[in-house]
Amino acid sequence: MKIGFIGLGQMGSAMVRNLVKAGHQVLVWNRSPAKAEALAAEGAKRVSTPAEAAQGAVVHTMLADDKAVEAVTFGADGILSAPGKPIHVSHSTIGLALAERLAKAHAEHGSVLVSAPVFGRPAAAEAAKLFIAAAGPADAIATCKPLFEAMGQKVFEIGEHAPAANLVKLCGNFLILSAVEAMAEAMTLAEKGGVERATLLEVLTGSLFGSPIYQTYGDIIVKESFRPAGFAAPLGLKDMNLVSQAATDARVPMPLLAVLRDHLLSTIAREGEDIDWSGIARIVAADAGL
Repeated sequence: MKIGFIGLGQMGSAMVRNLVKAGHQVLVWNRSPAKAEALAAEGAKRVSTPAEAAQGAVVHTMLADDKAVEAVTFGADGILSAPGKPIHVSHSTIGLALAERLAKAHAEHGSVLVSAPVFGRPAAAEAAKLFIAAAGPADAIATCKPLFEAMGQKVFEIGEHAPAANLVKLCGNFLILSAVEAMAEAMTLAEKGGVERATLLEVLTGSLFGSPIYQTYGDIIVKESFRPAGFAAPLGLKDMNLVSQAATDARVPMPLLAVLRDHLLSTIAREGEDIDWSGIARIVAADAGL
């Protein structure tokens, strides 16, 4: 299938490689061209504008925030200025208001939005082991299924209203960081009581908490391998702000969210912007005198 891919960070580049390996013709665009050039050497084709990337049946976006998605969709030479009407698959973690705006704009344009945010860190993207939550028209999702299967291990179909998948993603990221916070607090308590973090993690993941989140992030916290960041703390803060906006709009109190946001702010202030969002564990430990 001839497709486009816009946004070639750690996640996007890995996803493109898997699409190329699966035999798809992938047109790539990135704001900084060096990343596109690297993927062109691996079988993708570099193009000059987002509109050029939208020449095929499907165009994917995997971008850092709402502003970036708006720019490549609505801006000059953006997706909506392309002569064709490809399915726009938005993998980015974005706010619900923008997701609604995208869905409406595509409907008015005669094209289609499929929201398909992913769960998984860069290693999972490289291994084509992402979990994909997809929402949009059923026929559009069916068209995209071979693409999703090239990048992920499982696709969850959320429904026909595209923004529903974005809400699922926001809820999921909130739960991930909540688990990190809980592990950091438990490990800090264990360490102050004379039990090694690694020992606690072995017990927990070998019994009631043997899930990928506890295993992956527990190992990061034990080893303090917060750099290089698989998911940088400022991106985590952006996501928690989006959760906060969604909760405010829905009138849903989320008191734990305030703790997570404050710990991310403290982490960024003390450690800089290049630390993984799980670096909140350092703030928890420091508050306990470790």
